[in-house]
Amino acid sequence: MGEKNFTNNLAENKAVSRHILDNYHSVQFSLNDMGPIYLFKLRNISLSGPCILVKEDSSVFKQLEVGDILHMEFNPPELSIPNKLLKTRIISKNSHGLFTGHSLVGLSIIEETNLRM
Repeated sequence: MGEKNFTNNLAENKAVSRHILDNYHSVQFSLNDMGPIYLFKLRNISLSGPCILVKEDSSVFKQLEVGDILHMEFNPPELSIPNKLLKTRIISKNSHGLFTGHSLVGLSIIEETNLRM
């Protein structure tokens, strides 16, 4: 499967965001090749698309910067469906009043990549 660029227009980005939220329940990633793998539940509480809730005093939160691009593995709820590796940009880091001490980290899908298992 070839790579597909998902950032062509706003309508397409919203469709991709809806697809991600409907078909995947969590995301996992590493910040470097030798570092730990972080696993977060995808949330639909941001108007700008999928996001994850991250504790503000965690090491991963301190290392994530708006504009960072990471290869994130999106996990479906059923084990029989394969995970999908997507190049993902961090688009926001905003405190959330309901979740004291946590921030919403907004995600934007840049492109699909081939998953190597």
